Amino acid sequence: MEEVRLNKYLASCGICSRRDADKLIEQGVVTVNGETAMQGIKVTSRDEVYVSGKKVAGPDSKVVLAYYKPMGVVCTERDAHAKKIVAEEIRYPVRVTYAGRLDKDSEGLLLMTNDGDLIEAMMRGANCHEKEYIVKVKQEWTEDALSRMRQGIYLDELEVTTRPCEIEQLGPKTIRMVLTQGLNRQIRRMCKAQGFEVNSLKRTRVINVELDSLKPGEYRELTRDEMRSLYQKCGLKIAE
Repeated sequence: MEEVRLNKYLASCGICSRRDADKLIEQGVVTVNGETAMQGIKVTSRDEVYVSGKKVAGPDSKVVLAYYKPMGVVCTERDAHAKKIVAEEIRYPVRVTYAGRLDKDSEGLLLMTNDGDLIEAMMRGANCHEKEYIVKVKQEWTEDALSRMRQGIYLDELEVTTRPCEIEQLGPKTIRMVLTQGLNRQIRRMCKAQGFEVNSLKRTRVINVELDSLKPGEYRELTRDEMRSLYQKCGLKIAE
């Protein structure tokens, strides 16, 4: 690999954007070969790069983890006001970041990776990737409310109508939802627009990857078959 600027290298490894990489370098949390990195330096895949004490895998070493994010953990890289953040909860030798958020009060499956191309492909709304949730509300559902939810709800705060979605009622107050978009706090906003308050929200699937038997706070590496299918559905190739 030819020499590239450190911020571009960090971005190519899926750590963050170039702008955020510059901020990390300014904060002094990036080291190259044991030395605190300076702005503008260039590196290759042969250099040892660490961010906040975690080694950065080269851009060709793809890592994808399935993580059960507990309630109370915030999807952010750095927040002085958050008691628990994702970046500090996962003890993995390679630095990874989240591909799609879950809000603080929600729990369930979060995919973590060091592949920036995968993150971009998963976050692109036009790709309509499926995400599945179990939603429990405080009141009993009505068929009229569920019908409107399936067809799409206009959200005043965001000035947008949600895409049609799949909903299966599992109990008087519990439904399974499959969304193909990721608006900010979308499910909670949709329920609120129908007069329902969410009691608990758990994400159980992202595209082809399922939460399965993971417990809160646990993570696992994706199997080779899962990786191959995930990359294929995202329109990407992965080295065999």
